[in-house]
Amino acid sequence: MKKVLIFSTAYLPMIGGAEIAVKEITDRLKDWEFDLVCARIKKDLPEREKIGRVNVWRAGKGRGKRDKFLFPWLGFRLAQKLYGQNKYDLVWAIMASFGGLAALLFKGQFSGVPYVLTLQEGDSLEHIKSRSKWLGFIYKKIFQRADHITAISVYLKEYAKSQGVSEEKISVAPNGVDFNKFSLFRCAGGAAEGRAIFKIAELKKKLGIKGDEKIIITVSRLVEKNGIGDLIEAMEKIKIPARLLILGSGPLEKDLKSLAEKSDLKEKILFLGEKPNEEVPLYLALADVFCRPSLSEGLGNSFLEAMAAGVPVVGAKVGGIPDFLKDPSADSAISSRTSLGQATGLFCETKNPADIAEKIMMIFEDEKLRLELIKNAGKMVREKYDWKIISEQMEGIFKGLTD
Repeated sequence: MKKVLIFSTAYLPMIGGAEIAVKEITDRLKDWEFDLVCARIKKDLPEREKIGRVNVWRAGKGRGKRDKFLFPWLGFRLAQKLYGQNKYDLVWAIMASFGGLAALLFKGQFSGVPYVLTLQEGDSLEHIKSRSKWLGFIYKKIFQRADHITAISVYLKEYAKSQGVSEEKISVAPNGVDFNKFSLFRCAGGAAEGRAIFKIAELKKKLGIKGDEKIIITVSRLVEKNGIGDLIEAMEKIKIPARLLILGSGPLEKDLKSLAEKSDLKEKILFLGEKPNEEVPLYLALADVFCRPSLSEGLGNSFLEAMAAGVPVVGAKVGGIPDFLKDPSADSAISSRTSLGQATGLFCETKNPADIAEKIMMIFEDEKLRLELIKNAGKMVREKYDWKIISEQMEGIFKGLTD
């Protein structure tokens, strides 16, 4: 079995799109062995453990941001020791951040080991550039020394090219969705079926949701880039009975709750906090619309999960979202919404609560549109974003570099 050393700033149980992607891919690549080096960050995390098929090694003392900043050097030193024992066939870095810098240091010493960089960044390019300024020319080297780069969206592929990487060295390999898990409570028409009806009714009762209320949901970290403040303000313009469920936490939680109170929307908005990944499909099953008016997105896995769950989506035309969200009305060549065959969602304008509310209401008021979005989006997720397909693509890249 060939051995892969993964560098990642963080790993499970700390959950993000990148961490889930590594777990899903490594679980499926049975002919490979994986060691992963990451920053410890929290004192209660063990220095070494096995998660799924990955041996996890944590560098640092569990001192939060300090461990992150020191990780390129601490992680590299730990990797040196591990290489002496394992002689890795491949190095895989998750994001051009602290993990990518650790991989670059490793590549500098062990130049014969192929190096794959995966881009999972979700921040705006302006934010990424400002955050990486301190590295100077070294930042570009994280990209340029890679033997191959995978990007989760066309948007990030173009960013890699802007760092001086040739197109033939870059592949788009998106994050995926466990379709069966997220479609558990839905049938093809978007309605709950069978045994799921009781669970949904029970959760609605627990949340105090009335029978005639429409449900808008967002699963989002509460940070500026996700535009949740604009979504809250959009609720003022939705005049039919409706509730907004916000799943997630983050530094803006207190400010967003204050915004909801000032706007007299306290009763219409439920802040439910972070939910375990296995509970999210049930919450999605309650919803009539998923909306996240992001200012930037690397890809937007929460949209794909909503699509798999049979929930029509509204999102902004930013970052990697246009890879999967197709809105015919956003195409100037289409004068009416008569061509719905490829539609998978609706675009809203960023920082425009009135437009966000308008797009949500269009789905509420147009049953034909709603059903078409559900059908098309579900089909697309099954055919293009299944973890099995993506894992096979990643394995092909790994084999191409190691055979």
